[in-house]
Formats: sequence, C-alpha cells, structure tokens
Amino acid sequence: MSPTRTRTREPDQACAEAVDLARDAIVAIVGAAQVGDHLGVQAEGERIVSHLFDCADPAYTGWRWAATVVRAPRSKMVTVSETVLLPGPGSLLAPDWVPWLDRLRPGDLGVGDLLPAPPDDERLVPLVTLEGDDAVTDWFDDGDGPGEPDELPAPGRSRVLSAIGREGASGRWYDSEHGPRSPLAHAAPAHCVSCGFFVPLSGELGRLFGACANAYAPDDGRVVSADHGCGAHSEAMAGAETARTVAPVIDEFGYDLVDLPGVSVEETVFEPLSRGAD
Repeated sequence: MSPTRTRTREPDQACAEAVDLARDAIVAIVGAAQVGDHLGVQAEGERIVSHLFDCADPAYTGWRWAATVVRAPRSKMVTVSETVLLPGPGSLLAPDWVPWLDRLRPGDLGVGDLLPAPPDDERLVPLVTLEGDDAVTDWFDDGDGPGEPDELPAPGRSRVLSAIGREGASGRWYDSEHGPRSPLAHAAPAHCVSCGFFVPLSGELGRLFGACANAYAPDDGRVVSADHGCGAHSEAMAGAETARTVAPVIDEFGYDLVDLPGVSVEETVFEPLSRGAD
C-alpha cells in the first residue's frame, strides 16, 4: 500500500485574481487608510478564496483584513462573501477567556457584591448530624434532629462545612501570616494557646485555631493557629527574670603600686610571694 498523501488545495484562479474586488469590499467598510498591502490568498474551499491585506490601524499591529470571494460553478463572475479582521502570526492577542469563578481571588468581593456558593460546592454539605469526617445522617431522620424545617437551630442555614471545606480552611490559615511560620510567631515569647486572649473555635477547627481578642495585638479579631504568637502574649513577662543591679567586679589577684606619704615605691624592697610557702 502506498502511504496516504494530503492533497494541497489550489485556489481558484478567477477568485485569486479578484484582488481589487476584495480590497474595494474592505475599503467600503473601513476606509482606504485602514487597508495596507495585499499579503496573499488562501484557499478556503472549492471556488472559495480569502484575500489577506495588511491592517494599517496602529492599534491592530500584526492583524490582517480578510475578504472572502466565491464563484458559482461554470460562472466567471466573482462575488464577495464576507470581510473580517483576523490576527496574524505576530499580532497582539488577548489572553484566553477564563470564567469569572476561576478568576475570582480572595479580597475581590466588595461592598454590595453577592457571591453565593454554587449548589455543588464541595466545601459544603447539607445540614446534618455529623458522624465521622462528613455528614452521613440526615437531620430529620431517626428523631435525631427537629421534626420540621422551621425548627432548625440556624434559620436559613441549610449547609455546613464539609471535610474538604475544613481541610481547605485549615491549610489556608495555617500557611498564612497568622500561622506558626511567620516572623512574628518566631519572635514571640510563647504560643497563642497559652495566651489569655486566645479564644478557641468550636468544633474540629477549635483543636488548632482560635480568635485573638487582644486589642493591642496585630492579630486582634483574626483567626490564628494555636502555635502562632506575638509580643502581646498575656504572660509575656511571667518567665522573665527580674531586673537587678549588676554587682561590681573586684580584681583580687592583681594590684597597683602607689606612693604613700613618707613611702616611696622606688625605695621599697619587695619580697617574693613564694617565700611563705617554703
């Protein structure tokens, strides 16, 4: 068997020669000042050819005007099908479109903005009696919870954090500047867990996180890890030694020779210190 060969489509001759027709179609729309040199032709199909022209608009550097012309079978008349502005090989293009939900970043939500969680948000599960890591028992089953929806402890709250939601929050908080790896925590005298201003969270997150209630602390009103810390620890001075006056150091082994009234150092005879040891 011979290998399969791709046949290159040749542009229709009559359509390829209709350069002026294609240019006039573009000029009629954008004006002659916006249309540059003819760049070539491109076969789109049988008796269908696109003429490419350079775009002279400085705002679209590298872009090309394209006018597609066609010819009916056994007809010598060429007509214009469409005109369009297309990017060229070196043109500046906008980045690929990303859905708004994927573009959203923490802190983007402003005053008056609404950001409801989608129904399939994996961070949330229906309000239930929790068993293990996630919800397994419906709130209204087996008499474990209220019998009617209006008896829910939090009206309007139909979902709670799932195991995925808790793990995500824990990792995000622990790796933030309110966790144990921040410079502030490294310089702290003790961890937040032993601070009187540390208010533990409820539930599983309370095993490692709490809120700071110290108005003078840099983390006041924020969630901090139990092994975080700062200089405003309630017991920061409990282990510090009481400051005391440093006693003067007296050199008892060396001495200086001085002249006294009636006694000259130069006329004084000194005996060796080793004499008394003999």
